[in-house]
Amino acid sequence: MAPLARAYKYYVGSFDGLSREVWVLALITFVNRAGTMVVPFLSLYLTNRMELSLQQVGWIMSCFGAGSVVGSWLGGKFSDRFGFYDVMAAALITSGAAFILLQYVQGFRPFCVGVFVLMLLSDGFRPAMFVAIRAYARPENRTRAVTLVRLAVNLGFSLGPAIGGLIIATWSYGGLFWVDGLTCLGAMALMLLALPRKAARLNDMATRSVATRSPYRDGPYLFFLLCIVLITIPFLQYFSTVPLFYNEVHHLDEFHIGLLLGANGLLIFLTEMPLIKFCEDRAYQRMRIIRFSVVLFALSFVVLNVSPTILFLWVGIVLMTVGEMLNFPFMNRFAYDRSDQGPPGAYMALFTISWSVAHIIGHTLGLNLIAWFGFTATWWFFAAMLVLGLGMLFALERMVDREQVKAP
Repeated sequence: MAPLARAYKYYVGSFDGLSREVWVLALITFVNRAGTMVVPFLSLYLTNRMELSLQQVGWIMSCFGAGSVVGSWLGGKFSDRFGFYDVMAAALITSGAAFILLQYVQGFRPFCVGVFVLMLLSDGFRPAMFVAIRAYARPENRTRAVTLVRLAVNLGFSLGPAIGGLIIATWSYGGLFWVDGLTCLGAMALMLLALPRKAARLNDMATRSVATRSPYRDGPYLFFLLCIVLITIPFLQYFSTVPLFYNEVHHLDEFHIGLLLGANGLLIFLTEMPLIKFCEDRAYQRMRIIRFSVVLFALSFVVLNVSPTILFLWVGIVLMTVGEMLNFPFMNRFAYDRSDQGPPGAYMALFTISWSVAHIIGHTLGLNLIAWFGFTATWWFFAAMLVLGLGMLFALERMVDREQVKAP
């Protein structure tokens, strides 16, 4: 068999064994995330249409992050109480209505409240969706199931801004709010048709753990969440401050910056599922994979300082992307395995909140470091932060090992 045919067969085979329900969840997530078009253009909308200052925009984005934190916490809590299905449906229908109504909100303070409420409603979906994956995927397929949904998220976020730009050009900013809202409602309709509520609730109850350990008393898990925040803050720079570096230091225009960032999505689409299958087929130790991914993240910042050539920008984006593909699916798997010890909604809520916290801190921290110390010092700072995260992962592994030794 030709190498290309073997590669194609392996790629297709990496999707084998995933349940129909997991595929439906991925499709629902794709429709939902492809419709999230307001977010990439929110700062432009606030400055150009509402004529707000950059400081006011900063406060609105803080409300955006705060709403995400509260919404994720409530989504996890309600998932444990009412089941993931009802929470997902409620999040989709209420956030769909909130997107449509947000276009009619005027003024700085009302918009702060509106964005907070929108994200509170919208991000309740995330922990419920993670609980749904946990319910529908067989334990041995959890990592690949999460990876499939990640592919859907990446495809949705790649498609959304392109469509959003077209809607602004041909319709208006108001069209974005309408399309965002209607796609949320479309995702809910798809869920109601393809995932019957009664069967979902039965599946949810059948896969519930009888363990009752609270994630707030799970020391290794709380330490793991701190690791996530420390590792994710540098990673997020590739989507906020690194593009500024491309433009201001290497003088790349929007088209070439788009090519660099687009390579991230293309590599993930083509190689993430086979890469995860490759790691699982060879039974690589998961914590070692996560640690290796953090090394790749750190190197992606180091190469930005090592050479001023554009070639090393491509090396950096490839290192970051491979690190991303290895890191987040196995981080998810660690969270899933810990959630077997207690209420899964509460566990996955804290997991998503750690991401929200990283978003709240990361973008502002990166921009201020660049303003105070410049790009070179900032990249060394984030590389050092990742080295610290790497050391914490070694400590986390020892904590888990000691816990297993003490277990009866």
